[in-house]
Amino acid sequence: MSDLPASAKQQSAPQHETRVARIEERHGLFSPLTWRILAVNALALFVLVAGILYLGRYKQELIHSELEAMAVQAEMYAAALSTSAVGQGDDATNRVKLEVAREMVRRLVGITGARARLFGANGQLIADSRNIRSFGAGAVQAEELPAPGDDDELAEIMRSLTEGVLSLFEGEQPLPLYIDPPVASAADYPEVRAALAGYSRGVVRIDSQGRRVLSVSVPVQRFKQVLASIMLTKNGDAIESALHAVRLDILKIFVFAFGITVLLSIYLAGVITRPLNRLARAAERVRRSKNRQFTIPDLSDRHDEIGDLSTTLRDMTETLWDRMDAIERFAADVAHEIKNPLTSLRSAVETATRLKDPERQRRLMEIIAEDVQRMDRLISDISDYSRMDAELSRAETEEVDLRALLQTLCELYNADASGPRIKVSVPENLIVPALESRLAQVFRNLISNAITFTPDGGTVRVRAWRDRDEAVVTVEDDGPGIPPGKEEAIFNRFYTERPSGEKFGQHSGLGLSISKRIASAHNGDLTASNRILDDEVKGAMFTLRLPLEDGV
Repeated sequence: MSDLPASAKQQSAPQHETRVARIEERHGLFSPLTWRILAVNALALFVLVAGILYLGRYKQELIHSELEAMAVQAEMYAAALSTSAVGQGDDATNRVKLEVAREMVRRLVGITGARARLFGANGQLIADSRNIRSFGAGAVQAEELPAPGDDDELAEIMRSLTEGVLSLFEGEQPLPLYIDPPVASAADYPEVRAALAGYSRGVVRIDSQGRRVLSVSVPVQRFKQVLASIMLTKNGDAIESALHAVRLDILKIFVFAFGITVLLSIYLAGVITRPLNRLARAAERVRRSKNRQFTIPDLSDRHDEIGDLSTTLRDMTETLWDRMDAIERFAADVAHEIKNPLTSLRSAVETATRLKDPERQRRLMEIIAEDVQRMDRLISDISDYSRMDAELSRAETEEVDLRALLQTLCELYNADASGPRIKVSVPENLIVPALESRLAQVFRNLISNAITFTPDGGTVRVRAWRDRDEAVVTVEDDGPGIPPGKEEAIFNRFYTERPSGEKFGQHSGLGLSISKRIASAHNGDLTASNRILDDEVKGAMFTLRLPLEDGV
């Protein structure tokens, strides 16, 4: 394995430092993931509280209830006035007794906090609960003052600000303006006009200070004759105070809930981000290290997704180290295998330059040619071996009919009359998902290997059958069999066990190793054993197992 060039190292060092700094920065209490978790949790809480603080329906119910209560009071006042403040005049008609009516109006509403005004049938104001001495010009009026302590400017500013912000979302229709002229008449109030016509009516207005004013007017009748109209008005401070109190309680709960949300979000983010930062820093150290001194933390005892991630990263790291070890071993094996023919070539070349005998030079040239062919074969097999994994990982499998494939290969080998006969026995409809070219390479290696070890007049038997959800293919020869204890070793790289008399260097020793890897890439298995008959070895047998196509 070669080191990175100097320019690459110079470029990767700042990137590494930046990445490490970014990981360390995220290790703080408020990492980006912490902010996201906190924002999501807080947003849900804000939306919930904002919806509760809206209280639009609750406000309308309060106003409706207050108007109904005022209507009931006005009905009671009208009944009392029609009984006690109405008498017959000289013309035997019913008339309102002004002094009695004024006194009753003033006394009836004394404890209710409402303002009562009595309008005559002609629309003129004849009584006002605020007038405490006389009536008309020069009358003394009583004005209700706020209770001590209610003039807290800061609280009022906060209250006005809250109400102003919430009013933007309430979407309430604009209310008519309430005007209190110095000399009022029925013409100034539509509810009074409706009451003089015999109908009760309630109206909500807004005064010049922006406060709601609730007004109810009912007729004062005697024997179905409308003699006057009593009008009750009351500001909406009680409603606003009730809403403010409810909102204040909600805000208190919100502050408490928000604090709990922040603490839980920080805890949740810590439970997630701290182990992720540990894994990220460990992975960065492993990436930068030259040996196995750094490992991924084992968080599998968490029994959650982060534990699964830790286990997966550990397994991946071990797999990468194993792959790197395999690459190093492969490189060492390749160097060793190539060194042998190179040494032979160098010795032959050096000797040939000193020889004068043409016959001996010819024989050395034959050795050189054989070594060159051996190197060519070896390099081709090594090239095929090294790119096989990448090809198997990228290529798409297809349905391969084992019967057609094996019969075609055996016919090609049987075309050579000088070799042993090949008998094939494969049932129909034996379909496997595979790369046909690579699977054919496995069978060529196995059949060629069997032909090599089978003596003249012998037979190579290729058989296949179905075993539950697998296809089983065997290749048997009549050779000497596999040496005891070498059933696994023959699949090692560059391992060669050739028949006696065969020229050295005719095989690279990678054929069976490549076949084994191809079988594993197809989720199958390739094994070797001896064919025993009457307690005697009658040849070698290679067994390939492959999963069948689903539904076949």
